[in-house]
Amino acid sequence: MVQENEEVHVLMVTLAAQGNINPMIMLAKVLLSKGIHVTLATTEASRKRLLNSSASSITNTSTNSKFYWEFYSDGLSDDFDRVNNIEVGVKSIFTYSPPSVSNIIKKLGDVRKFSYVIYNPFVPWAFDVAVEHNIPCAMLWIQPCALYAMYYHFYNDLSPFPTMENPNIPIELPGLPVLCMDDMPSFIHPSTPFPLCKTLLTSMIKNLDKVKWVLGNSLYDLEKNVIDAIDQLHPITPVGPLVPPIILGKEESVKGNADMWNVDDSCLEWLDKKSNMSVIYISFGSLSVLSAEQMENIALGLKKTNRPFLWVVKPPENPTADGKGELPEGFIFFAKSKRGV
Repeated sequence: MVQENEEVHVLMVTLAAQGNINPMIMLAKVLLSKGIHVTLATTEASRKRLLNSSASSITNTSTNSKFYWEFYSDGLSDDFDRVNNIEVGVKSIFTYSPPSVSNIIKKLGDVRKFSYVIYNPFVPWAFDVAVEHNIPCAMLWIQPCALYAMYYHFYNDLSPFPTMENPNIPIELPGLPVLCMDDMPSFIHPSTPFPLCKTLLTSMIKNLDKVKWVLGNSLYDLEKNVIDAIDQLHPITPVGPLVPPIILGKEESVKGNADMWNVDDSCLEWLDKKSNMSVIYISFGSLSVLSAEQMENIALGLKKTNRPFLWVVKPPENPTADGKGELPEGFIFFAKSKRGV
């Protein structure tokens, strides 16, 4: 229990993936604006990239609360290829990261006594660390509440789902329209190439009954039916949308971002010249690396649309001989000459 007038410090724990960090940073800004101190912990391997990024600084002008970075070990060297060895990386995180985060809590105990821990679904072991230190814990669900409900029913065997043997089983979940196999997220799709996601999400679901709060990156009016339905099983409290206030037409009292790569906004002037809803936008996040064939197919599809497009492609950190993750030869010239980006 936090005493009156006592400083409140919150520890947030996330993986070093841009799509994981962004909603955590947005929630951190909300907490900072309320006078709460926030420490965001992510993997040591991202330290240099985050601290060197010109945009990775958080400053608060509305209160005296402060933001801190901390970095925990995943047990792997800085030059280890985590993208192409995801299974090894996840297993190492489960082994080495819990004691590393525990050591952070011990190390900072005298200067930042944490009142709460907030973690996202992809670091479920953070719950056990919070329990070890007797700290109340919340999970921030960073995807739509509809997916929270789907995963909850799937991993608790509460509803039938399609399989490769029976692909036509309808997915009937309270608060959602009837879905089919092609509507399933890749993490639980029968043909999923991510078997370790089952380990992550099973661990997350197992801990839910012991988590004090589940927070959702959504808003009630957007997902009313599914939020009301899942409330009967395991409630989720929407605290979103966790997006930059400027998108909502609001002023931002807590400035800064946490970008793992320097932001290139050179496309904005080009976009401003295009009519509304005329540009095709494609991005697969900071972790996905597509095969050369997939890159070729996307490029071919974009050419055939005869529409302006913005395709965000992060150059592979460890190039391969088969051209994995690389744009097809000549495509940049085509994009610049035909589309402007």
